[in-house]
Amino acid sequence: MNAYPEGLPIGGHWVPCEDSADIVFPFDSSLIASAPVGTVDHAAQALDAAEQVADEVQGLSTGTRRSILCSVHDRLAEHREELEQLLVLETGKPLVDCRVEVARTLTTWSSAAEEVAHIHGETVPLDLQPSGEGMMGFWVRKPAGIVVGIAGFNYPLLLASHKLAPAIAAGCPIILKPAPNTPLATLWAVHIIREALAEHSVNPGAVQLVTGGIDVGERLVGDPRSAVVSFTGSAAVGHQIAKNAAPRKTVLELGSNTGFIVAADASIPQAVDAVLRGGFYANGQACISIQRVLLDKEIAQEFQAQLLERLGEVAVGDPRSAQTRVAPVINEASTQRILGWINDAAAHGAQVLAGGELEGRALKPTVVRDVPRDLQLWNEEIFGPVICLETVPDLDTAFEILNDSRYGLQAAIYSSSLKTAFRAIDTLKVGGVVVNEIPGFRSDIMPYGGVKDSGIGREGPRFAIEEFTVTRMALIRP
Repeated sequence: MNAYPEGLPIGGHWVPCEDSADIVFPFDSSLIASAPVGTVDHAAQALDAAEQVADEVQGLSTGTRRSILCSVHDRLAEHREELEQLLVLETGKPLVDCRVEVARTLTTWSSAAEEVAHIHGETVPLDLQPSGEGMMGFWVRKPAGIVVGIAGFNYPLLLASHKLAPAIAAGCPIILKPAPNTPLATLWAVHIIREALAEHSVNPGAVQLVTGGIDVGERLVGDPRSAVVSFTGSAAVGHQIAKNAAPRKTVLELGSNTGFIVAADASIPQAVDAVLRGGFYANGQACISIQRVLLDKEIAQEFQAQLLERLGEVAVGDPRSAQTRVAPVINEASTQRILGWINDAAAHGAQVLAGGELEGRALKPTVVRDVPRDLQLWNEEIFGPVICLETVPDLDTAFEILNDSRYGLQAAIYSSSLKTAFRAIDTLKVGGVVVNEIPGFRSDIMPYGGVKDSGIGREGPRFAIEEFTVTRMALIRP
């Protein structure tokens, strides 16, 4: 790996690191590269540098910020195929999913560039109250300050971009902390961004990256100079981050145990196809991959039969192959956790209809039915290629069961009834309701985020820019 300098991009330079960690290919544990491991001292250096550059970044013109974002998009696009291959190696996701990740990354940067020109405020009629007669008022949006972005391992480049691009657009310096086992593509991207900043005569310290463990994250999150913390990861970690960051703003995109309803009037072949596409992509390691499938009793048997008949279409193998759809999850510990949850469910009466075992290092696409609702396989996020089937007597029961969760990121329903679709939109307690498409559908320009333990705040360039800015009110008596 010679795509970027050694060390960590802190301040205006790349700072040496004494420690490094091996990054391995999840498919066979072969060594990809050694990555720098940062320390609490590195985090402190980055905070100091961000503080020093904050005024400069805030003062960048709209045109300059837009030009930087466009330049980053173009530079990333030049390395598209190399980034795809690197993502396959460090995440172990199938090539098809890594191609999607890079494509969505490019969309995120281009749409952030478009949103720069739409950061605005509005006037306020202060004379609504007698004391305000003769006055004029308006509000504008100003950068909130230093942003700390912490990304998950499953879509490292895309998740980082949903923090980096809006921060630049908003005029905020940002310190990014990638997941320890997938830092490589993000390090390369930050190097590309800092080249674009230098090209525009902007201090590269506007965008920094620090790797490391929990202590590094706590140092970044707990510092009062960090105005906003944007985190993507598990609910447990997100809740702790919110406590550590208080009273400052947090944007939390956390986990889910995504629900998928198939109504009696749905097209069964289309719904089955959706589960095959939406339950196993990215090796099941996606916050909105299908987990809980609720089937109306009228179609449950036929749906199950068609699903099991077509399950072989989900090819298991080497993620470097364009044909592969499922490969090993991120590490052996995750594999054993998932197998443990499956075995626990089976011991409590659930029926494993397919999978539940390894093919090489990879967990086969697994279908389980009648999982007791108090078990982890049902009520926690599996984050693996496993779906759970449950038969329900009617839609009301389906809505009730889907909502009976501490999570609420996105959910989906298949139905030919517009009335049913709108009932779902009104009833399901989630951040997004998808009708007749997989719940894993995410447009990178839409407001994306959850309710309940799935998080707070919204991503998507327009909405993240709002999260990274604060309103400033102007009240004038001429």
